[in-house]
Amino acid sequence: MTELFNLQSASVQFGPVHALMDCALRIQAGERVALIGSNGSGKSTMLRLLHGLLKPSMGILSADPSAPQAMLFQRPYMLRASVLHNIALGLWLRGTPWAAARVQALEALERVGLADLAARNAKALSIGQQQRVALARAWALKPQVLLLDEPTASLDPAAKREVEKLMQDFASSGMTLIFSSHNLGQVKRLASRVVYLEHGRVVADLPTSDFFNGPLPLAAENFLKGELG
Repeated sequence: MTELFNLQSASVQFGPVHALMDCALRIQAGERVALIGSNGSGKSTMLRLLHGLLKPSMGILSADPSAPQAMLFQRPYMLRASVLHNIALGLWLRGTPWAAARVQALEALERVGLADLAARNAKALSIGQQQRVALARAWALKPQVLLLDEPTASLDPAAKREVEKLMQDFASSGMTLIFSSHNLGQVKRLASRVVYLEHGRVVADLPTSDFFNGPLPLAAENFLKGELG
């Protein structure tokens, strides 16, 4: 199995704040890795580090340069343009001719069930629809790795189910998923592996079934009890 990421003693520091400390993490192609932990535990920083938006202050990050990535943020940014153009622009910026970019953008919208909204102003969509557009925009770029920061945090139950279904479909096609979540039910449904962070450190890194059935380090056990209690 191809190794996509290898973190060795990696730390990220913002002034006096240690967002990540001495983290070791290896991620293989095809995994579905959930990052969990309380607010401020380092989940978002870890995603940004893996995606290359941040560099380690100390330690080493090795990433497979042949594996294209895409990242979705908790609140996707939409341009003040049509839904179709929001997707096509990313393809065009990567060198796809505009006519072909529009065709591929429409295919991506069909993939997420939003082709009928192609001409709508993206800013006018609901949060759930915008998240699906963001997933279409990512899928159109054909990434091998998709990183998602709390992808369903602001969504109603129906929209959460739609986004989760798309994530499952992407994973089934062979895409590697790395996502942060506070929804432990979602973690159970989607993840093959759980990484628990606390105060910027990786405290537990286990297959999903092992994480939820213990035993766990005390900090992770207390977190799980608090979230499930």
